[in-house]
Amino acid sequence: MESKILDADTRKALLFLQADEINSHYMYQRLAETVGNEENSAVLRRIASEEKKHYGVWKNYTQKDVRPNQFKIALYYWISKLFGLTFGIKLMERGEEKAQEAYKKLSGNFREVDEILRDEEEHENELLDMLDEESLRYAGSVVLGLNDALVELTGALAGLTFAFQNTKVIALAGLITGISASFSMAASEYLSQKSDDDDRQSPIKSSIYTGIAYILTVTLLVLPYLLFKNFIVCLAFTILIAILIIALFNFYISVAKDYNFRQRFLEMSLISLGVAAFSFGVGVVIRNVFGVSI
Repeated sequence: MESKILDADTRKALLFLQADEINSHYMYQRLAETVGNEENSAVLRRIASEEKKHYGVWKNYTQKDVRPNQFKIALYYWISKLFGLTFGIKLMERGEEKAQEAYKKLSGNFREVDEILRDEEEHENELLDMLDEESLRYAGSVVLGLNDALVELTGALAGLTFAFQNTKVIALAGLITGISASFSMAASEYLSQKSDDDDRQSPIKSSIYTGIAYILTVTLLVLPYLLFKNFIVCLAFTILIAILIIALFNFYISVAKDYNFRQRFLEMSLISLGVAAFSFGVGVVIRNVFGVSI
């Protein structure tokens, strides 16, 4: 290895890259132990080995060991365990942008940079090829359940809130409406998938994903009416929960499937809140015109 005098900025950049490579090495190594598919596990182990080799390249220049960030390694490991390998790996890849920028700045100064960048590009392609999780294959069914529950139940609860103004009655009506609608939606999804020719999706699993997403959303939206007495406070919390569900789900999908988070979040939020506002007005009209009071 040729000797090279490093200025402060270059040395700092190389130490940053060393840290990134050693963290990636341990993260991929740990993920390889959790993957059930032996072929995918082998891919992860090989990538982990190459990341350590990259670490060694920069260590030869800095002559300094860099300790791995155990917190970061554990964080991505558990994110991958809880939310799926696809989400975990793609979230890690999003964090690689600073490393890519550092490599490009060093490109003219170190002959190894181009080779390492080629390796990183190959790693990304290999990782994308191996990602085919069931949860993402059925993302469309989850979207259907979430979207329908958010739009229909947020609107229904807003209307019921001003029609009844009694939190227990609103919660009961919301649960009955939501649970009934979840079974109806799951049945519709089953029949829809049954008529399709997509062999990668099971109609039964599609309906289960849709139904579970719907019921979970219903439960969260109705929860404030079971916890608080003031119906206005309950409605405010329900709308806040709806926005949080939309944000979290769209962040997950935007990372896992490379969608535009901002566009999808705004679209779902505007539709859900628009229906809620309309239903709110309907509830006021019904209460005043028909004199409904409980």
